Amino acid sequence: MSVRPLTVLVGAVTLAYPFLVYAGVSRLQPQWLALLLGGMALLRAFASRTAFWWAAAAGAGVLAALGFAGNSLMPLKLYPLLVSSVMFIVFAVSLVRGPSAIERIARLAEPDLPPEGVAYTRRVTQVWCGFFVVNGLISLATALWGSNEVWALYNGLISYGLMGLLFAGEWLVRRRVRARLDAKVAHG
Repeated sequence: MSVRPLTVLVGAVTLAYPFLVYAGVSRLQPQWLALLLGGMALLRAFASRTAFWWAAAAGAGVLAALGFAGNSLMPLKLYPLLVSSVMFIVFAVSLVRGPSAIERIARLAEPDLPPEGVAYTRRVTQVWCGFFVVNGLISLATALWGSNEVWALYNGLISYGLMGLLFAGEWLVRRRVRARLDAKVAHG
């Protein structure tokens, strides 16, 4: 299997993870679901071969080992919190070390990003940091106090919907900011 189909497969399994855990809870012992988490994380790291996913795989490996050793579902329900935490760290560190995570992405399309664009991408990176904090806290709350259904609903559907709304909202704001900058340049 080439890396591209493997990446797509692992991405799909990662997105479906909360529903797979929810569906598996009534049929499988948590230790078997822990093997799913560990295997999924290793495949993701292997498919991407980036330090980020190797770090996430290490964290997922710890959660999977705890879930397997204790035959407990709780460590497995903490995986979405781990992902939000790792994403927060990556974005926050980019704000300190620079360039910001969103600036890096923006420069793929526009290598000569103007200073206003750099400031804007920094702000968007800060917004994403806030999202990851809030998302992680809600994920933790659903793991600790929510039913398996509430946990799966939030972490498998609602959180992705909120991410999509943030993407769409940022796209709309970016269009307005871009139009304002273009008008400023046109008027000298």
